[in-house]
Amino acid sequence: MIHMFQPSVGTEELAAVGEVFESSWLGYGRRTKAFEQEFADHIGVPAEGMLFVNSATSALGLTMELLELGPGDEMVLPSVSFVANANTVAATGARPVFCDVDPHTLNASVADIEAVLTPRTKAVTLLHYGGLPGDVVAVAELCRERGITLVEDAACSVGSRVDGRACGSFGDISVWSFDSRKIITTGDGGMIYVRDPELARRAHRLAYHGMQDRGAFAAMSNNPQRWWDQEIHEIGRRLIGNDLTAAIGRIQLRRLPSFIQRRGEIAETYDRLLAPYPGIRRPPQPPEGHVSTNYFYWVQLDPRIRDDVAGDLLQRDIYTTFRYPPLHRAPLYGSDAVLPGTDQAAAATLLLPLHQALTDEEAQRVADELIASVEKRTLRQAA
Repeated sequence: MIHMFQPSVGTEELAAVGEVFESSWLGYGRRTKAFEQEFADHIGVPAEGMLFVNSATSALGLTMELLELGPGDEMVLPSVSFVANANTVAATGARPVFCDVDPHTLNASVADIEAVLTPRTKAVTLLHYGGLPGDVVAVAELCRERGITLVEDAACSVGSRVDGRACGSFGDISVWSFDSRKIITTGDGGMIYVRDPELARRAHRLAYHGMQDRGAFAAMSNNPQRWWDQEIHEIGRRLIGNDLTAAIGRIQLRRLPSFIQRRGEIAETYDRLLAPYPGIRRPPQPPEGHVSTNYFYWVQLDPRIRDDVAGDLLQRDIYTTFRYPPLHRAPLYGSDAVLPGTDQAAAATLLLPLHQALTDEEAQRVADELIASVEKRTLRQAA
């Protein structure tokens, strides 16, 4: 089976885990702090605002707490988003408001977002679909003008940039995912960046039971005579990451440039092989100054044959999918939004396998099987 996603972990990550075992310190410690610092350096933001947590979903939940979102509030997000984006909003009693996306890029524009803003809008979430940067500069400006918090879902865009600036550095709060499907992985895990220093300090407290400091060693440095005392400011939970997974993350971060390079090579291979076939629409090229991580490679087909093509490829041991099914269609949210761009994209889009371990031969096979299936299904449709 040629898989959609596949982590790239090996002897370096294993050795790093071994060092953690030898240290006898598996929890939140110096390796976690080092990972936060190194990731902050990668994004180009102060490390004080960066926090490694146990999942991106936890980071989103923490975001809602920091926003103090509640009944009567609204948060705008693209309907083409991971379900956690809407769930964490709805869990507060606030209302997720779904906006449309461009049917080709699957990113929300300023006009898409502005169309659904109301006086109750407290925040906007912007997703960079498949690692392709969205219109983040203009969206950030819109949010500043309106006094609305911008949350960047950078889960797909760990290496994406706009004019040299990292995605995730534009928002007031940004989150990344390191689950097993992402470009860099810690098995499970995520990162959150909070721009405002005071709000960042609160994020650190909320992520560890509402306490000012994490762990006995931190407490000892503040009060060497009574290190067991606890300075509890508010009710929190345990969301923090640990040295075991951070050790993996540090190695993965060092390998990220080679991962992105390889993914770009595979995307170029798909582009070259599929270019002669007008019935297969390839993903858009990034605008000048935009750099994509190529987390997804998507094609768009005649909606009448898309599902059959996916079935043909699965029978040939090639797994494809569509992420993310439109949230405004989920009964849970009771949305009556009319989003034609979203519906058009959802009916036509198919993601092809793309990961840094994919070989040239496998990419060729995926393209060959896709072309054969599209030609067969198109002929049947015309008959």
